[in-house]
Parts: sequence; C-alpha cells; structure tokens
Amino acid sequence: MSSAVLHSAPLTAWVRAVLEQAGVPGDHAGIAADAIVCTELRGVRTHGLARLGSYVEKLRAGEINASPAMTSERRPGVYTLDADGALGQVAAMVALREGMDMLASSPSVICRIRDCGHLGALGLYAWHAAEAGHMALVFQRTPPLMGLPGFESRAIGNNPIAFGCPIPGRAPLVFDMACSVAARGHILVAAREHQPIPEGWALDADGHPTTDAEAALQGALMPMAGHKGLGLAMIAECLAGALAGGESESRQRVQATPRSGAAGHQSTLIWLVNPALAGDDTFAQYMREWAQAYRQRGGDAARIPGERADEQARAGREQGLRISDELARELDAVGKAAGLPVPFQ
Repeated sequence: MSSAVLHSAPLTAWVRAVLEQAGVPGDHAGIAADAIVCTELRGVRTHGLARLGSYVEKLRAGEINASPAMTSERRPGVYTLDADGALGQVAAMVALREGMDMLASSPSVICRIRDCGHLGALGLYAWHAAEAGHMALVFQRTPPLMGLPGFESRAIGNNPIAFGCPIPGRAPLVFDMACSVAARGHILVAAREHQPIPEGWALDADGHPTTDAEAALQGALMPMAGHKGLGLAMIAECLAGALAGGESESRQRVQATPRSGAAGHQSTLIWLVNPALAGDDTFAQYMREWAQAYRQRGGDAARIPGERADEQARAGREQGLRISDELARELDAVGKAAGLPVPFQ
C-alpha cells in the first residue's frame, strides 16, 4: 500500500460509514467525518485519520457516547453546551455554529462545552470562524500530560490553544499549538512507526529525558519554553476548565491511557469575536496592510500561519491524499473490522 491514495469525497463517505457502524447517528457521523478529513487535508496528520481507530475503540467501549442527549443554554454573550460525552468534533461544530449565529447581534460570544471527546485539531474550528469573518480563540483542557525534570509525575495538561483571524484577500491566519514542545500525537506517530523522538520532547516514567517514543508515552511531555509553556497551559486550565464548567481532575471519569492519545471526557472554551461589531471599519484595512508588510519584510521565508494548510487542502482535494504505509494498514484494519473496505486508489 506504499502508493495508497485517498480522495476526499469517497474518503469522507467511508469515515462517516465507519462511525455510523460504530453507532453514531448519521448527522453526527457526517459532522465528524467532515472534520476528520478536513484536518487531514490541511496537513495535521497527527489529528486526522490517525485518530479514527481510537475514536471507534472509544465509541465501542462507551468512553465516547455514540448517541448523546446534548443540551444547551443561551445567555447574553454566552452559549453553553452539555455534550453528554459526544464526539468532540460534533460538540465543537454544534457550539461553533450556535456561537457564530449569536455573533449577528453580539460583538463577543463565549462558547462553553462540557463533557465532550477529543476535538482533534483545534485550528479547524478557529479556521471555520475566520472563514466566516470572525476571530476565535479555542482552548481545550486535557488530563495531566506535562512535567519538568524533578516533577514527581505529570502535573498539567498540554492544553492546546488555537487562534483564527480573517485577512481580506488571503487565507485566514490560523495558529494552532499544544503547550508542550511537541503535541502528543507526534509521539504516538513515532511510536507507531518505531522511530525515536528528538531530545527535549519528553521524560520517561522516572522523570528522565528520553528519545524513546514508547518510554515517552509512559512518562510526561516537556512544556515548550519551560515555565512559559506551563503558564500558557494554566491559562487554558482557567478558561477551558474552570470557566467552561468542566469536571475537576478528581472527578474526571476517564483519563488518558498511554496509547489512547486523549481522554474521553474533556471541556472546551471557544471565544468568538465579530470584528464588525467589536471594532470599527479600520479592522480589515489594518489586517490587510499588516499581512502585506509582514510578507514583504520576511521575503520568501515569510508565511502567514494557515497559508500552507490552505494550499495543502486545495492540493489534496484536487490530487488526493497520499498516506503512509502504516496509516494505510491501520485504516485497512478499521475498515475490515467494520466490513467497509477503504476506498484506496
């Protein structure tokens, strides 16, 4: 399968069918499939198709609720969604759509999401908001995954953060990062492919620096920039944990396991801003001029975050996605278990 190619339309239909076969209703399966494939197209391979197998496992184990009874509440400037353990992609897209609808009459909306599964790449939701002309900050609180040398155990999540902002005439600015040196998904990929990880990424179970991906999965991630990375993770803890109304660590029902990549029940906060109501008519001009000046000063090396992902998505839709041997084998196994052959070309 070294030359396996997947085209977006049949691939999306296949992912939807796999999720439906795992018990997810058609409308929810469609939302999640679109998100997973769009993430893959945008080049975030650690959070796209590579996660499908673990989502199916969690659905079958009941860690993710295939048919959630989601409830919501609207207050001025605040949308709250109790997701009842839903797929994270479903919960996030439902909240995002409701929040953007509220932006028609409110300059700022905070979307609070409780009890949802792993969202995948947070930048996807920031991108959707920016494509609609809005700014977005997205935070997700995760179980403890990070520590520094000398810590007795994992102390705080790597709590990912994403930001999106529209730029007239260009692809939106989209910035997406974990607070760790590297996202845990990169270590999962390295372990899957039996490759070492770079120095400075992780600690083993005894708190010692390691380049062994398997040992890193049993240990802790290192925060980027030391205490600064921990500080950013604490901001996400306050917003996506406390303000979102998430469960505290002592009440978490399901924690991350070494190979799962994410806990089944998490909390998220999406902060949306409508520049047309929150700012004035200089916003678009400022963003256009700033982006132009940045590119001119940086020359060929300068890119606005999000541009490469936009180019990759366009190329992937036109030419198809070429995937690794290991991922092809994993998808083939998922397809065989579901009785749904993967639409390889």
